Amino acid sequence: MRAVLYLLFLTSLLTPHSLVATESRPNVLFISVDDMNDWVGCLGSDRVPTPNIDALAERGLLFTNAHAPSPKCAPSRAAILIGKRASTTGLYSNGHWWRPAYPDLVTLPQYFRNHGYTAAGGGKVHHHTDGFNPPDQWDEYFDLVQDKDLIVDYFKQRGKDRRFLTDMPRHPNDSLDWGPMDVPDDAMGDAQTVKWATEFLARDHNKPFFLAVGLFQPHLPFYAPQRYFDALPIDQVELPINKPSDLDDIPPGGLEMAANRRNDLRMIEEYGQLEHCVQSYLASIAHADTMLGEIMVAFDKSAYRDNTIVVFWSDHGYAFGEKDHYAKDTLWERSTHVPFIMVVPEVTQPGSRTDNPVDLTCLYPTLTNLCGLPVPDDLDGVDVGPLLRNPDMPWYHPAIIDFLKGNTAIRTKDWRYIQYDEGRKGEELYDLINDPNEWTNLIETHSELTVPFKEWLPSSYPEETPTKRAYRFDSDQYTWEKL
Repeated sequence: MRAVLYLLFLTSLLTPHSLVATESRPNVLFISVDDMNDWVGCLGSDRVPTPNIDALAERGLLFTNAHAPSPKCAPSRAAILIGKRASTTGLYSNGHWWRPAYPDLVTLPQYFRNHGYTAAGGGKVHHHTDGFNPPDQWDEYFDLVQDKDLIVDYFKQRGKDRRFLTDMPRHPNDSLDWGPMDVPDDAMGDAQTVKWATEFLARDHNKPFFLAVGLFQPHLPFYAPQRYFDALPIDQVELPINKPSDLDDIPPGGLEMAANRRNDLRMIEEYGQLEHCVQSYLASIAHADTMLGEIMVAFDKSAYRDNTIVVFWSDHGYAFGEKDHYAKDTLWERSTHVPFIMVVPEVTQPGSRTDNPVDLTCLYPTLTNLCGLPVPDDLDGVDVGPLLRNPDMPWYHPAIIDFLKGNTAIRTKDWRYIQYDEGRKGEELYDLINDPNEWTNLIETHSELTVPFKEWLPSSYPEETPTKRAYRFDSDQYTWEKL
């Protein structure tokens, strides 16, 4: 069955869909946000206004059923920028550097650079901690300015020695914090990245460029200027539904993932901070939306508007109590469903949408093909070029999401199947048309329906790559020594 579906899919690829000939290659504006779930207007949410994300969706194709390749920052970004899933590489968590494990690997920006493009990046593109962003990826890079550094200076300027805006007893990783700051937009860390990007777009470039702009918001800590809180009063904040007994039909593997960071959720609830936490997350989404708007204003004023592919994506979603879980790190819809938009001149139709499932490993093959570059033959991602031209075409590939070794979700247009520990710790099956909140696991009553989904599971899972503890990292030379 899978072979037949693949044959049909590959036949569809025979339709030409490269944007331009190699002598006139388009630029790429590659914009990402961090931890942004599907609470944006164009995806049907009214929790917070997102006029600039919505306007960008109106320019091209909105993927309404797009998913992160992993519900965690580093493995998701590695899979996107490498074009290979964690179940291929063993890069399962934030604890793995990709470069020492795969020294010859060529990432997406480096691939464009190797094929005559100027590769420029700023903010959080790869994972943001030391060791994830080797300098040979870029011709130019603007380092991320983190807001948690800004908040320390903010308090010092106000004559206070506290480091946090909330009064909770614990602030894990110095990041579990939120609240408004009485500062203008341009004082925030992401504003510095945007300023750099707008200056880049204003320059004359004698080569096509791949410009990656990585916004850190709405990642923790959830800090945003006061005006975004003023526009979203806390008494108007709607909390997600944490249904009692929702976990009763969840197998051991799902229960383990759901329990991760539950102690944080309980603390937040105990201190009456959940509404404020969600409000701050929404304010951070609103500020990220403003930053996107500034990028697009600069883009529209530039000389590159008519020959540039624009991509907007988030690395994974975020939960605030659904299934008694906080943050990411699960294989359910809330942790994997993300905004994803592509605007491709002369290819996408303004205001088009597709509910065909895709995961973001598609970006590597799709962008290289659109730009007339040879597509590497060892990628896991699927070229979604045919969907750009015909969003309603028959589509036979699901979204595939990995998290940690042995755990994979298969998301089709209407269903989600999850296996844990290669099936040893259970399975889940959800009819998302009739059960969009994934409240009823159908695995016991409809296990026969899982057969076609299981055909998409990895045939095996590699061992995880060595963690950071296995190396001595020299940040000045950007080299690793195996211990």
